[in-house]
Amino acid sequence: MGSSVSKAALEATTDELVEPDSKHLADITHYVNASNMGVKRLAEVLFEKSKNSSWVVVFKALITVHHLMVHGNERFIRYLASRSSLFTLHNFLDNSVIEGYAMSIFIRRYSRYLNEKSLAYRLISYDVTKTKRGLDGFMRNMNTKDLLNTLPVIQTQFDALLGFNANANELTNCIIRAAFMLLFKDSLRLFAVYNEGILNLLDKFFHMTKRQCNESLDIYIRFLAGTTKLEQFLKIAKQVGIDQNNIPYLTQAPNSLLEALKQHLASLDEKNEIFPPYR
Repeated sequence: MGSSVSKAALEATTDELVEPDSKHLADITHYVNASNMGVKRLAEVLFEKSKNSSWVVVFKALITVHHLMVHGNERFIRYLASRSSLFTLHNFLDNSVIEGYAMSIFIRRYSRYLNEKSLAYRLISYDVTKTKRGLDGFMRNMNTKDLLNTLPVIQTQFDALLGFNANANELTNCIIRAAFMLLFKDSLRLFAVYNEGILNLLDKFFHMTKRQCNESLDIYIRFLAGTTKLEQFLKIAKQVGIDQNNIPYLTQAPNSLLEALKQHLASLDEKNEIFPPYR
C-alpha cells in the first residue's frame, strides 16, 4: 500500500474530535478504485484502528470503512465479505471520558450494521443498493424462489440500520452526525430496493404455493413494521437539518391488503392447490 494512502487512512482516523476529512476519504477511495493492490492491507489498517480504546478513533474507522463500502470499488466490500468476521465491538466501551459512554452504544450498533451489510454481500454476492431499479429493474423481475431468499437478507440489514436508533438530541458531535448521514443515505437506497422486492412479491402472492404464501406473509408483515420504523428515522433526519426535499414521504399500505393476503392464505388447501408455483 502506498505511503500516501497509508498516511491518509491514518489521518482519517486520528483521535481529533472531527469527522474524517473529505480529502483523506477521497484519496483512499481513489486508491481503492484505481488499483486492486493493497485493498487487504488498507482494510487491515482500518480494522486495527477499530480496536483502539478511544471512541473517537473507533467511530472514525467505522465511518471510513462505511464510506469505502458505498463509494469504493466493489473489490473492497468483496474483501470484507470474504472474511470470517469483521468488527467484534459488541462489548466496546470507552469509559475514559464522559461522552465515551453514550458514543460506545452507537459504535456497537453501527458496527453491527456494517457487519450485516458485509454479510448481505456474502450471502447474495452483490450489493442490492447498486442494482438497477424500476419496472425493468433487478428486484421487480426476480423469480419467487430468489425473492424468498433475498428479501430476508435485505430485511436483516435494514433492521440493523434502523437499530442505530439515535434521537436528534443524541447526535451531539460531528462524528456521530457523519455516521448518521451515511446511514440516512443507505436507508433510502436500501428501502427503495426493499420496496421493489415487496411489490414483486405481492404481484406473485396469489399464484404461490401455501408454503411460499406463508413465507411471503411473514416477510410482508416485517416490511410493514420496518416502514413504520423508517418513518421515525426520517423524522430524526428532518430534525437534524437534512433538507426536506431529500426526505421521501412514505405512504402506508391499506390494512385491507394485509387482510386480503391473510384470507387468501387461509383459503389455500395444499393438497388441492389450483395454481402452480409462479416463476
